[in-house]
Amino acid sequence: MQVLRRGDVGPAVAEIRSTLIALGLLSGNPQDGDVVFDAEVEHAVRAFQQQRGLITDGLVGSATYASLRAATYQLGDRPLTYLVSHPMTGDDVAALQERLLELGFDAGRHTGVFDQQTELALRNFQREYGLTVDGICGAETVRALRQLTPKVRGGRPVLLREQEQVRRAGPRLRGKRIVIDPGHGGRDRGVVVGTHSEADLVWDLARRLEGRMQATGMEALLSRGPDQCPPERERARFANEAGADLILSLHTDANASPLASGVATFHYGTGNGTTTSTVGETLAGFIQRELVARTGLPDCRTHGRTWDMLRMTRCPAVRVEVGYLTNVSDRAKLADPAFRDTVAEGILVAVKRLYLLGENDQPTGTFTFADLIRHELAKAE
Repeated sequence: MQVLRRGDVGPAVAEIRSTLIALGLLSGNPQDGDVVFDAEVEHAVRAFQQQRGLITDGLVGSATYASLRAATYQLGDRPLTYLVSHPMTGDDVAALQERLLELGFDAGRHTGVFDQQTELALRNFQREYGLTVDGICGAETVRALRQLTPKVRGGRPVLLREQEQVRRAGPRLRGKRIVIDPGHGGRDRGVVVGTHSEADLVWDLARRLEGRMQATGMEALLSRGPDQCPPERERARFANEAGADLILSLHTDANASPLASGVATFHYGTGNGTTTSTVGETLAGFIQRELVARTGLPDCRTHGRTWDMLRMTRCPAVRVEVGYLTNVSDRAKLADPAFRDTVAEGILVAVKRLYLLGENDQPTGTFTFADLIRHELAKAE
């Protein structure tokens, strides 16, 4: 879709204004028919993006538009069911998933996407409570869900499941299945400055990380080939079907200012501070600290986001933005194969720290690949 920004006019802007008014983020009457994307609309869009864990740029692109549409649905507004080719999405789906989780039915994360796991949890709920077992959340099912809503909420069982899976997996890396997702690819080169492209750099970084992981006995899978660029949803589907334990998405960044520099990591979480993947947040923190200590890149911190690659995966996922290609110093580092080796080692050590759960750990930036191999061999004896 066409990106909408300040100064734009037309029916699409009128739709955006109407939605923001309905969400209470913009004053006015939805029937006024105002079609101007003015400063007030931009401010409201930024507020919405911040709430939803989107990039706060005040622009309405495909991701923001999809989130705005999703926000208009409340549980009970429409029947919900699993559609294989075009899964239903919306806040009503997220509310259904959260209710099911609160009642003890494993719908996975409340991602707002009605997937097969959501249907299975819904059918189990319907069977348990004597409803028609059709996998459709219609009026009868909604009434039952509302009647059975717990008086006391909390605990976030899906988060506890993530943490328990890490604990049960044990400290060894051998046997862990990791999906490495090099960003962009094919005709989509990502950020391009001179002879350097994001797609090529992160592909090389992914291969270096893959080799190190395989040396430890891990099963490392790449989400794309060198000449492919599948959409994020397809990459997430690939990781889910592969039964991945973790997903590592690799990118570089860009900025209009040539002074912008540093490394940042992202995990699944909303902009209002409600983290929906504590394991993802923990891993993002480990990666961030390791890369800052090892590379000398400025610390741009960790952030919660609701991007498809983070939101639609069943296991914890982290996106790493390693440096800015638009910065002379960062670009020179990224162009150095030795630097990419350092980044790969830092990411691998961060994954090891996640599974160590604080036992037999070492200070940030000091754990080497050789140490890691020795640790794996010692655990095998």
